[in-house]
Amino acid sequence: MNSTKKLSFNDFFTEFFSGLFAYDSRFQRTLRVLLFKPGKISKDYINGKRMRYANPFRFYLSASILFFLLFGLTVDFGEDLIQGDRSNRGAMIHRPPQVGLDSINKIITSRGLDSIKIDTTQRSYKDKYISQAEIDTMNFFDASNKKIDLYSSFVVETGIRNSETAIDSLQHEHSRYNHWLYKKMVDVDTFKEDPGLFINYFISKLPFIIFFYLPVFALFIWLLYLRRNFNYMEHLIFAFHTQTMFFFLYGFALLLEEFIAGNWAFTGANFIFLFYLYKGMRNFYGQGRVKTILKFILLNLIFFILAIIAAIISLLASFSIY
Repeated sequence: MNSTKKLSFNDFFTEFFSGLFAYDSRFQRTLRVLLFKPGKISKDYINGKRMRYANPFRFYLSASILFFLLFGLTVDFGEDLIQGDRSNRGAMIHRPPQVGLDSINKIITSRGLDSIKIDTTQRSYKDKYISQAEIDTMNFFDASNKKIDLYSSFVVETGIRNSETAIDSLQHEHSRYNHWLYKKMVDVDTFKEDPGLFINYFISKLPFIIFFYLPVFALFIWLLYLRRNFNYMEHLIFAFHTQTMFFFLYGFALLLEEFIAGNWAFTGANFIFLFYLYKGMRNFYGQGRVKTILKFILLNLIFFILAIIAAIISLLASFSIY
């Protein structure tokens, strides 16, 4: 019912906080059922009991934001890689490659110093140079491979990072593709110096990647349970709730890792989540143990295959738009 009453300061805050507390009560109930009763919340939701629970998409979105904020605060791949690189360099300094030295000593002893030939030829991008006329005679893939090799060497040797200057120096066509390709070679050189830069960038895109990955995964769940009386959206609801549980469980493991040394928190989270997924499938789809276990194994196999494909595509896409 509409009201013509003038909106007062008190009315505004009363309405705001009543809506907030109503959502909070649904949030608490949703979290409690989600954590301790696998599959029940999805089953209740598709059976029409929706007012008592938070919206699955909104709940998933809140959990993913909290998880990736926590992940960003607690995990720094760049620092880990730098420390690992330093430790490796230190190990190389303190432990010379004895096997290599032994081999050299044997050669010197058996053949003499004259038998050792050292290649002092200076390698240059000029050795890999290919003109625009030569490029025009090649197919796309061969030409791209040649340009990647040339541009990569040119960046390292000259230090020129501006694509306009570089393409002009190489006397190549000023096409969008050539500029993009050269910029990617500059990025490769940058990531060699600071590997954590790209990893942190990729991690920042993970919420979007997972969001687009879930509908694809739900499609395979629908195919797996094709004979059951569930439509695609109902499978998607189950996928949203399961992924939300994943965020809460692994977010808790991240917090534990900050205070307790070792990886036992994530090991425990893995086992708990797998058991939770099995119980969720059993309760939501209502099938027996044998069928559920077989579909559980198949679903996890599909999940890992899709995850690998999605990771490769996402890495390539992230690098191309970096």
